[in-house]
Amino acid sequence: MKIRNILLTLLIASSIIGLSSCLRWAARAESKLPAETALDKTYNYDGKVIIVGAGAAGMAAAKVLEKNNVDYIILEATDRYGGRLKKDTSLADFPIDIGAEWLHSAPITLNKLKGKKGQEIDEKLIPYHLTSTATWDGKEYKISSSRQNDFMYNFMPESKFKETTWYDFVDEHIAKTVKHKIQFNSPVSSINYSNNKVIVKTKNGKSFEADRVLLTVSVGVLKSNMISFTPAMKQERITAINSLTFNPGFKAVLKFSEKFYPDAINCIVESGEKVYYDIAFKKDAQTNILGFLCTGNGTQRYYDLKSEKEIITSLLQELDQIFDGKATQTYTGDFILENWGQYEYTLGTWTQAFQEKNSDLKLISQALDDKVYFAGEIFDPYKQMGVPGAILSGYYMIDQLLLAE
Repeated sequence: MKIRNILLTLLIASSIIGLSSCLRWAARAESKLPAETALDKTYNYDGKVIIVGAGAAGMAAAKVLEKNNVDYIILEATDRYGGRLKKDTSLADFPIDIGAEWLHSAPITLNKLKGKKGQEIDEKLIPYHLTSTATWDGKEYKISSSRQNDFMYNFMPESKFKETTWYDFVDEHIAKTVKHKIQFNSPVSSINYSNNKVIVKTKNGKSFEADRVLLTVSVGVLKSNMISFTPAMKQERITAINSLTFNPGFKAVLKFSEKFYPDAINCIVESGEKVYYDIAFKKDAQTNILGFLCTGNGTQRYYDLKSEKEIITSLLQELDQIFDGKATQTYTGDFILENWGQYEYTLGTWTQAFQEKNSDLKLISQALDDKVYFAGEIFDPYKQMGVPGAILSGYYMIDQLLLAE
């Protein structure tokens, strides 16, 4: 679901040129993938488990429980599963990832996620090696060199699904076997783990009891204190959670009658990311779909506008400035806006664990009295990013939960 700012990446890369072996995250972390996951193991656990959140991490953990006939339920705050995974089939002649979009990990990771042996993957992928990119600082539009584009791909190679989406992948290989156990519209308000059993209460007044709980809500929800804990979490853990970067942001998808833009335009911003990019890149599509991602402090200027249409108008005005009015002339009026930063049960975009302190990551990953466990992208011990990190964290943490004494 992310694309990095070229100038920022070049700066980071130049500062660590002698230490590149230390940056073993995502596509550079293939060697850190586990030899086996919880999918490859057998468990004999006779307790009950509550999973909070039906995103990629929660449903991955549930798949292990389902496979081993463990009693469990999934409490999902919204009326759908998938979390920040979504797709749309109405706007273009190909399915669009409205949520997470990129595979930042090595392609073989897909086999690990679905429990397939061997090195040959089933999915058709597009190497995300851009050939036409530019930068924009609000005044100057500057075309990037092929050397810059090659460097970006070689430094951190990424992929996209050619014919499907991340939502399809998770739906087919994970959600399909566990979605019957989801209780929708059940936002959790409190978790009491002070006694032998853990009591989980929802905002609508329902109470659930289990032996152990796996909490997979977003970092934004953890920061918001939306869920109370009894006993309360220690202050050092709260401080560590609050220190994590979880930027506000949104994704917009716009349809045009012709392609007047390059593969990507990286906008220079003080913090976070701002980029226009061709969603139809190498999709063998006839539809012209331009994506826009904005995270960090620059998001607020869009949030201050009164409606989604005003946000889209603002984007068109900026594109018109760059391309001499081409955007307004060719815009079909069709758009989608996915506002993760202001959704009540997301409150942010994504995490990037390589930016965080290892001491903080270790602290927040510890279970509460061996009763309440945590999973999600930021809790992945295998140093992947995005959806793979979330799924692998679900497998890892449910293994820890089931094997705890």
